Amino acid sequence: MPQTLPANDAAKAIKLLVLDVDGVLSDGRLYFGNDGSEFKSFSTLDGQGIKMLQASGVKVGIITGRSSQLVQNRANNLGIEILKQGREDKLTALNELIAEHQLDITFSEIAYMGDDYPDLPLIRRVGLGMAPANAHPVVAEHAIWQSERRGGEGAVREACDFIMQCQGSFDAALAPYL
Repeated sequence: MPQTLPANDAAKAIKLLVLDVDGVLSDGRLYFGNDGSEFKSFSTLDGQGIKMLQASGVKVGIITGRSSQLVQNRANNLGIEILKQGREDKLTALNELIAEHQLDITFSEIAYMGDDYPDLPLIRRVGLGMAPANAHPVVAEHAIWQSERRGGEGAVREACDFIMQCQGSFDAALAPYL
């Protein structure tokens, strides 16, 4: 069911932000070496935003259609324990994560950021469907919030800041840096 609450109101209830990887945490390009090694680029802006959001009390998770040690490493670096890789059926994967991590949470308390068709079931189901600036137009049409920045270029940071601003925790999160 599509979300009907305005983005600001929906963001106030968020307890878990779930992210796609390719096109959201990265720019969506895949780089392969001759030996089969895979490379991705991640934004340090996004990483800082994720850390600040987690420190404010909002959990962060990742669900991605591809499987990669790089993603596991990035999740470990950011303290993200809620992770499912190699899953195109992201709604089923989210339900599994909720059960595995024994999260006492409703869909209205979840935000999800995705950029392509496999992300639509979650964007349409959660309380706060989000998309980066360069999301496919159909995906952007179903999201209730869209960043000004592109995936892999600070879109996740923008989403984290938005949630904290709506929840009134942004100033406290920023205070140690001022």
